[in-house]
Amino acid sequence: MKPKVQFRLRVYRDSAIAIGPGKVALLEAIAATGSISAAAREFGMSYRRAWTLVDEMNRALKEPAVDTATGGAHGGGATLTKAGQAIVTHYRAIEATAKAAAAKDIAALTRLLAS
Repeated sequence: MKPKVQFRLRVYRDSAIAIGPGKVALLEAIAATGSISAAAREFGMSYRRAWTLVDEMNRALKEPAVDTATGGAHGGGATLTKAGQAIVTHYRAIEATAKAAAAKDIAALTRLLAS
């Protein structure tokens, strides 16, 4: 089995994680599904847990990452704001840059693993 290398960048605001791998993945799922509840189902988490993560993120930011519309005749939904889109873009760019910059060391470490 080929080794998997994963960076786990977390940005803290005070003692809380404002931006991290789980929250970024949740943002991507919200963007793809248009719904916090559908995104939560993709991760096997409750709507309440997903909402809590979104709320924590929104409160830590200058502008919210997710904009929600309450249900009704046409249903509710959620979309990423410009801030939310920027978080995903920058976070994934940092991961790619870090992986490229560390490629030699990653290769050296993985060569040390048992096959």
